[in-house]
Amino acid sequence: MNTTVFEASAAVAEDALLALCTDLGAELPQAVRLQRLVDLLRAQFGCGAVALLRLEDERLRPVAVNGLVSDALGRRFAVAQHPRLAAILARHEVTCFEHDSQLPDPYDGLLDTLVGEPLPVHDCMGVALHVEGRPWGVLTLDALVTGTFSAAARARLARSVPLVEAVLRVARLEQELRTLRMAATTPGAGLAGDAGGLARGGGEVEIVGESPALARLLHELQVVAASELPVLLLGETGVGKELFARLLHQRSARRSRPLVHVNCAALPESLAESELFGHVRGAFSGAVSDRPGRFEAAEGGTLFLDEVGELPLSVQAKLLRTLQNGEIQRLGADRPKSVDVRVVAATNRNLREQVASGAFRADLYHRLSVYPVPIPPLRERGNDVLLLAGRFLELNRARLGLRSLRLSPEAQAALRRYPWPGNVRELEHVISRAALKALSRGADATAIVTLEAGLLDLEALHSPAPPGLPLPGAASVAAPALAAATLRDAVDDCQRRAVMAALAREGGNWAGAARALDVDASNLHKLARRLGLKH
Repeated sequence: MNTTVFEASAAVAEDALLALCTDLGAELPQAVRLQRLVDLLRAQFGCGAVALLRLEDERLRPVAVNGLVSDALGRRFAVAQHPRLAAILARHEVTCFEHDSQLPDPYDGLLDTLVGEPLPVHDCMGVALHVEGRPWGVLTLDALVTGTFSAAARARLARSVPLVEAVLRVARLEQELRTLRMAATTPGAGLAGDAGGLARGGGEVEIVGESPALARLLHELQVVAASELPVLLLGETGVGKELFARLLHQRSARRSRPLVHVNCAALPESLAESELFGHVRGAFSGAVSDRPGRFEAAEGGTLFLDEVGELPLSVQAKLLRTLQNGEIQRLGADRPKSVDVRVVAATNRNLREQVASGAFRADLYHRLSVYPVPIPPLRERGNDVLLLAGRFLELNRARLGLRSLRLSPEAQAALRRYPWPGNVRELEHVISRAALKALSRGADATAIVTLEAGLLDLEALHSPAPPGLPLPGAASVAAPALAAATLRDAVDDCQRRAVMAALAREGGNWAGAARALDVDASNLHKLARRLGLKH
């Protein structure tokens, strides 16, 4: 390319970036605006891939990419594990890696034009980005043709940095403005914080996904978090109800106070009242001192009652009085005590059916479900399954010490087709199991490990349940119909089938299944978690 042509191309690039900045007044979703930015940069630099990554808790989260595989947005790159990204982040000027650089490339196997193949000899450059004088993240560019990033191209990227940072700065201000508008229309909503975009705070719960179903849910939680209303989270096993409960707490005015998690299904019936409300010395045999319960531990904060449908009826009555009066009474105590606690409950059961059968109090159901929030199953979240898969792929890559871990196109299609009765938790287990299988079958940890559809075993997982076993949704999770490889596997398979059969006979009631199997309820819950039937 001669000097005149190059200078003209550079002028066009800068004019286009300037036009993007002047267009920021348009009403565009943040994700769309940032995607337009990376699309423009890839076109103007004529490279193979561009990625914009946000720094969060020593990890870089892709917020917009062009030229990388679809699961890239779900990956999280730990800075300490990726020397190229660390080098870019540590410098204020453009960092360029020559074609013979020995540093591993974080995008090995992830370019959409070279799916599953190592990056050939290529050029790579990037630059750290700052907003309001603080590190924001990095911008990276990869080109498959050596010599693409000449000295002139590096200088052009350096000149573009202020414009890119201006886009980020305005996007952050737009987010803050949306938060202020919500605060004006919904009292207290301004305390809820950012919905996962540029203004994310450190340590906040992260929900991976971009589907319309998830966006609607996050908006609803953003509004209800600012209220003091009890919230009932409804959803199938594995959708992440605990994660959404934590998000509710972190975006509420109570976020500086405790969040106390109670697994109601794991509470022994004889101790459930004491665990929730506490007891005084001498209240029962073994009560050698006063002991506060979970309500007192959550004072000023949030109490999360997971699997609330498993609470004994006797405890339900006392819980109702607490919700009505804001008072608890320790077991064996003479006087009640006031508490200031917000209750968030969750269940994968149909509480209305339990009310009809007499297993759950109608008045408590109405008190807990002042604001019911259905959480969509994974099969209704579209491409979110690939973003989540990307997250689990990167976690397993780091955990297993692999150079690169990715999905074949056929595996991606299989993930999209599968109905995911166990939802996000099942997806995590499928990816982890497939990565281990690939290694056990001789995959080279120093090469790019591609998970083929066969390694996922989705057909076996989706096979019909044997007669007498619950279908997905009737009980927690269907067990994979795989042949046992060891004696321990055979014993686990036998126990799993026995537990599932007991659950089917008892209509999914864990307490009833424990009685039928003649085991302690708390021991049954521990066994079920070990067998993968509960989480």
